[in-house]
Amino acid sequence: MTETTFFIPSLNMMGAGCLTGAVSSVSRYGFKRALIVTDQMLFKLGMADKLASQLEQQGIAASIFPGAQPNPTVGNVESGLAQLQADGCDCVISLGGGSSHDCAKGIALTATNGGNIRDYEGVDRSAKPQLPLIAINTTAGTASEMTRFCIITDEKRLVKMAIVDRNVTPLLSVNDPELMLGKPQMLTAATGMDALTHAIEAYVSVAATPITDACALKAIAIIANNLRTAVAEGSNLAAREAMAYAGFMAGMAFNNASLGYVHAMAHQLGGFYDLPHGVCNAVLLPHVEAFNAEVSAARLRDVAHALGVDTNGMSDQQGAEACIHAIQRLSTDIGIPTGLAQLGVKEEDIPTLAANALKDACGLTNPRRASQADIEAIFRVAA
Repeated sequence: MTETTFFIPSLNMMGAGCLTGAVSSVSRYGFKRALIVTDQMLFKLGMADKLASQLEQQGIAASIFPGAQPNPTVGNVESGLAQLQADGCDCVISLGGGSSHDCAKGIALTATNGGNIRDYEGVDRSAKPQLPLIAINTTAGTASEMTRFCIITDEKRLVKMAIVDRNVTPLLSVNDPELMLGKPQMLTAATGMDALTHAIEAYVSVAATPITDACALKAIAIIANNLRTAVAEGSNLAAREAMAYAGFMAGMAFNNASLGYVHAMAHQLGGFYDLPHGVCNAVLLPHVEAFNAEVSAARLRDVAHALGVDTNGMSDQQGAEACIHAIQRLSTDIGIPTGLAQLGVKEEDIPTLAANALKDACGLTNPRRASQADIEAIFRVAA
């Protein structure tokens, strides 16, 4: 067997109401002052202030940095780092979805390693562990609260940098579905499709293992059974909790089997147009998997079965086609746009997007290799 490594935070707390226990757990690490990294919406809703109060009751002082914007930038990381250093924080706590977690990872990594976050683009470029990071999740999908992936937009180059580094893995992840109740429908849809993309790309990955396969297929089944309900009924705690588990398991899968062309292409759309990552993934996913079906039909047939399709009597190719249709039906049912043109993607930008996606895909594990012309063609059919 090929030697493999499995990455995951050392402690992961899940379930309704687990935030209270998580804050108590944080106090046991002996931290004195935390930088809470969050976004403007959660800050305005008072969630960051509430967390700061809970921490202070445990003897931990807290500063709040509400500067994690969607698709967090190098500038966001630099501003957060400056506040962390000025306030003398000895740990970082992210509160939010992937944007808050990624911004916090960038801050924590540069706090101990120095330099600029651009220095760490690529795989395992850091020399030291980041400042301790506790990631409290409020969405179900990105899995950034438990992965070694950190995605930061370089606003100068208009690209998303993929920082894949064991040293950005959080110390503790928290998934309390009570924090996810009432999230907007499109946010729920986008993050849910992000999780589905993680699971499918991990399952067809050339680096898949029995462990990642099990996580991926279970995540796909849970998403198929719960995402529509979570979108339609934002206060349905059972659906929210199910999606939290699905997002986490999909994260376990891709954190170790990596990702493919869907993410390489979606990163370009996010960096170039500042588009929502999960929506880009959802639009691209069926088209990339149609490209992959030439070599991954059997695996995509498995995915179709996990999505609820009766695949008995189907050939691998028929199963792959059924998988693609099932993905598209799910996207349509939860209100995802049907094409990139609806998101403002322009035909004249496709060659640049494709060239950058091909560079971004160098370290990924897509089962079928593509040329720039192939990626351009996928962008066009997805438009």
